[in-house]
Amino acid sequence: MQQEVVLAMLAKEPPQGYQLRARLDRAISPVGEAMNDGQIYVTLGRLEKAGLVLRQQVAMSANRRGPKVYELTATGQERVSEWLGEVSWPKPDLAEFHLKLIAAAATGLADPIGIVDAQRRELIRRLRDVQRAAMAESDGLHAGLLLEGIVLRLQADLRWLEACERSWTDRRKS
Repeated sequence: MQQEVVLAMLAKEPPQGYQLRARLDRAISPVGEAMNDGQIYVTLGRLEKAGLVLRQQVAMSANRRGPKVYELTATGQERVSEWLGEVSWPKPDLAEFHLKLIAAAATGLADPIGIVDAQRRELIRRLRDVQRAAMAESDGLHAGLLLEGIVLRLQADLRWLEACERSWTDRRKS
């Protein structure tokens, strides 16, 4: 599980471990269902060691301890914001990008369509650069073929982003 997804799910309010599991199940099902509870607690432990999460005991009464909850530190909140704003092309992990959109929508930390737009702008910028390089290529054979492959990949990625935008736009309408 991507640690940033867990961080994003903690941003709304500090949950207990089982509540975090339920949030993940609702937000990223069936991917969330494939995770076991141990993975969540291991991830939370790593995030705590990294200073991104703080585990606190909730006070119930004078002699009684409450459950442990996990909340983001300022550093953890900063990491979530950075992650939501990252542009991950030219080698995108499409599953991570999809999880980013879901986490943004589930937590309200960012607009999924805004994330898609930022990715699209970056892809278009890169596509223009590669197309210019392809036009300037005098070899026409070796480097030109590689550049053509890059152009085709970027165009395919742009079409996929269009599909993402349509999907998120349709979700808003319903």
